[in-house]
Amino acid sequence: MLQNQQWSKVKKRLDSFTCESLKERVQFTVTNYRRAHDQLGRAFITVDKKEVLNMCTITSEAALNKRTYEIKRKKQIPYTDWSQESVVWNEAHEWVLDEGVFAQYDFFDAVEEYFQNSIEESLESNNMLIKIFALIDRRAGKRTLEKMKQSILCEKEIVQFFYQLRCKAEGIRIHG
Repeated sequence: MLQNQQWSKVKKRLDSFTCESLKERVQFTVTNYRRAHDQLGRAFITVDKKEVLNMCTITSEAALNKRTYEIKRKKQIPYTDWSQESVVWNEAHEWVLDEGVFAQYDFFDAVEEYFQNSIEESLESNNMLIKIFALIDRRAGKRTLEKMKQSILCEKEIVQFFYQLRCKAEGIRIHG
């Protein structure tokens, strides 16, 4: 599991996939909070030293708790009924991920899956983080990126942001 590997090694491998045109501009960072009970913290992605995606475990857990409560209320499951907890948690987690709220562990899970996938699988992934990694991947060529012009319009704003960033860096016209 990647969380157990040394972050510097994971970061080096992740950076090795970044295309030349964005190598100096996109940075991946992980911060752990020593005093947190689980010692997790957050991961974040910066572009030109500006944070564009924050994956904070505390923020994610708060959103998960809220969604879990909403699902239980909607399905009329007593809040103290733990028998369906894993089903409810999975539904809440999918909901939160779809909203673009990620925990540090979601970042590590996405990186691990990205390392195992082909570039084609990563570009077609339903996981926003994996798709973002793939959009800035040196293995995604200009023709591939150009073919995505229409389909990218259906993606979340942050995915579109990374697509536009890559296209601009590569000199690919995306409008007109």
